[in-house]
Amino acid sequence: MFDNFDFAATPHIHFGVGKREMLVNLIQDYGNKVLLITGGKSFDDSALCHQLWHDLSQTFEVRRERVSGEPCPQMIDVWVAQYQSFAPDVVLAIGGGSAVDAAKAVAGLLPSGDSVMCYLEGVGEGKIFNSATTPLIAVPTTAGTGGETSKNAVLSVIGEDGFKKSFRDVSLVAKHIILDPELTLTCSPQTTAACGMDAFTQLLESYVSIKASPMSDALAWSGLEKVVNALPAAFDDGSDIQARSDMLYGSSLSGLTLANAGLGSVHGLASPLGAYFPIPHGVVCGSLLFEATKTNVHAMQSRDAHNPALAKYAKVGRLFAPEMNMNENEALKMLLGMLEIWQQHMQMPKLSEFGVSQGDVDNIIDNISGGSYATNPIVLTKKELNDLLCARL
Repeated sequence: MFDNFDFAATPHIHFGVGKREMLVNLIQDYGNKVLLITGGKSFDDSALCHQLWHDLSQTFEVRRERVSGEPCPQMIDVWVAQYQSFAPDVVLAIGGGSAVDAAKAVAGLLPSGDSVMCYLEGVGEGKIFNSATTPLIAVPTTAGTGGETSKNAVLSVIGEDGFKKSFRDVSLVAKHIILDPELTLTCSPQTTAACGMDAFTQLLESYVSIKASPMSDALAWSGLEKVVNALPAAFDDGSDIQARSDMLYGSSLSGLTLANAGLGSVHGLASPLGAYFPIPHGVVCGSLLFEATKTNVHAMQSRDAHNPALAKYAKVGRLFAPEMNMNENEALKMLLGMLEIWQQHMQMPKLSEFGVSQGDVDNIIDNISGGSYATNPIVLTKKELNDLLCARL
């Protein structure tokens, strides 16, 4: 018999090659005015996105904004004030996770004109969000954060007093999500690696989370089955449309699983690292995943040998070589070995390349995200966290 659980789903996902051609018809159901939010560069580099721009501008009254880097609260407040009088019928996000997060926040705040600082968790005014929202349509062009399927709009302020926090409400979820793998074909190997490691990390952490449920497990497992083979294939050959399709599928599932099961130590540490240093989120995940997984596994083997997450980690390890009929210890070694190979093959940078030093480690640990880290399968000691970070300096 299952334990009780709740599960938040998304309204409507349209998946497949060519599904972008549905976009004009979907928008017409809402009206004529569109606020388009894109990435700083990816949209303009894509011939397919140029065609989308032509179709949109010929059919609707469109205003466009670009997100360079990760979105910040000031950016959101400026755009809300700027476009409230325009009153778009739809906010449309076409881009990576940053564009989607910015669009979620703007769509949520346009009707009220409120500052996002009224609602930003941990650093805002603590108000409860209960306002109407502008309909959001999300069209991701990377396979990474899965932000299109989650209710979180993650915003950052980078620097000594920085933070990385969420504006979170179920009403922020997109009304329609178009997952067209052809739109991810222009991702560079570096972007494919960073985004893909983020997606895999989210699937793995939610799968072994203490809040995992039978439903989140089913989705996480389905994503893991795809990403194990698709990530190295997409990295090695960006034109592999099957690998791109599998990555986009797994990424979007990871947004659902993280929203319902939570994450773990990688994302707990990614929050202060991304706040204090200019490290892209996917790069943090790719840099830390092997060491964090090794730390979790060794901690459970030494002081919590019956933790069910060990068997789950082993099950994932068997995905890399299902024909070998590995026992649990062999499968755990396979998982760790393959994650280390991924880290090296995809050239995931060390934290020191972004200015992180030994002197920063205590502050990073002291400010680990309680929300993400709370669902790690085991509570790690400060020494374990210290050793994990130092191994990646």
